[in-house]
Amino acid sequence: MDFCFSTEDAEFRARARGWLAERLADGGPFADLRTAEGFVPDRRRAWERELGSGGWIGLGWSDHALTSQIVWAEEYASACAPAPIGIVGEHLLAPTLLRHATDRQRERFLPGIAGGEVIWCQGYSEPGAGSDLAAVRTSAEPTADGQGWLITGQKTWTSLSQWADWCFVLARTEPGSRRHHGLSLLLLPMDQPGRIEVRPIRQLDGESEFSEVFFDAARADAADVLGGVGNGWRVAMDLLSFERGVGMLGRQIGYARELDAVLASAAASGADRDPVLRERLTRQWAELHVMRCNALRTLGTAEPGTAAVAKLVWGGWHQRLGELAVQVLGPAGALGGGGGHDPDGYPLLPAQHRMLFSRADTIYGGSDQIQRNLIAERVLGLPREQRAGS
Repeated sequence: MDFCFSTEDAEFRARARGWLAERLADGGPFADLRTAEGFVPDRRRAWERELGSGGWIGLGWSDHALTSQIVWAEEYASACAPAPIGIVGEHLLAPTLLRHATDRQRERFLPGIAGGEVIWCQGYSEPGAGSDLAAVRTSAEPTADGQGWLITGQKTWTSLSQWADWCFVLARTEPGSRRHHGLSLLLLPMDQPGRIEVRPIRQLDGESEFSEVFFDAARADAADVLGGVGNGWRVAMDLLSFERGVGMLGRQIGYARELDAVLASAAASGADRDPVLRERLTRQWAELHVMRCNALRTLGTAEPGTAAVAKLVWGGWHQRLGELAVQVLGPAGALGGGGGHDPDGYPLLPAQHRMLFSRADTIYGGSDQIQRNLIAERVLGLPREQRAGS
């Protein structure tokens, strides 16, 4: 595969690298975020606004070359920049707004995302509707005056919802509807005391990136139904199609840094002299290279099953790396202590943190079972899996 960058791409890379270095290098105004452990909301919001003022949010919304998006993703990861907290708005909602929104909705919501001023969260999964999204039970009924909707129900595993300003919620607007019928995607503000309650979920690694969100007659304006009433399933599926793309290349740069850290740890502990561990480390390196080549090969294509294959591959790869990160430490991998960032619990080593968090990689964003079903049924044309009640 021959994948070349142009002179313009090289100039863009130099500009992106310089901009990031100026802000994240030692002595820069955001140097603390390059090595920060844990989540500091005010600093992360400030960084999001900095990205917005620099014009780096929304590179994929218009006529920017695909290669420019690749370059930015790679440079962002190489600079050890913090994970942006506006990712749901930028990479999921904004492209969906461009495809399905009214002119009024675009004018209202896109500038806040582009400026890094408004943070969004995604209200999809529920306790009984995770990978099976069509089983959502959260409902929305019209207000008495017909000027809005009242949403009641529960969402879970809602990323960054405790810091979000707005949420897009998949809810049933047609009483008695089942499965993918009668659903709508509603946009609503999170600042509704007494109507919206956010309860952070404490994870294995001590962090609370996800939350449960409870809606008790939370209000959305009638004009803030994206794609029209009853079209929620189609809009929601289009939105999910944006979930994986150019960002995968940036993810892989981050993975390469993690792999380098594990290799250094193996050399320091002597684990690299173990032929079994050495073979596993070599395989991790080779598989990461294959992942990058496949991501480049499929960029900009509508090849069926591409997203499912990518998720299936990187989820398992990262989980195996998490296991290796602790195994190469030897007996020290069973001990806690220095380098942890869990002040309320048992302090974790970075390798332990990586291993614990990676346990979720094969579940969130669609479990491995769901990805395999998608590939089998929609790509290979195999018979549908028999489900209870079918």
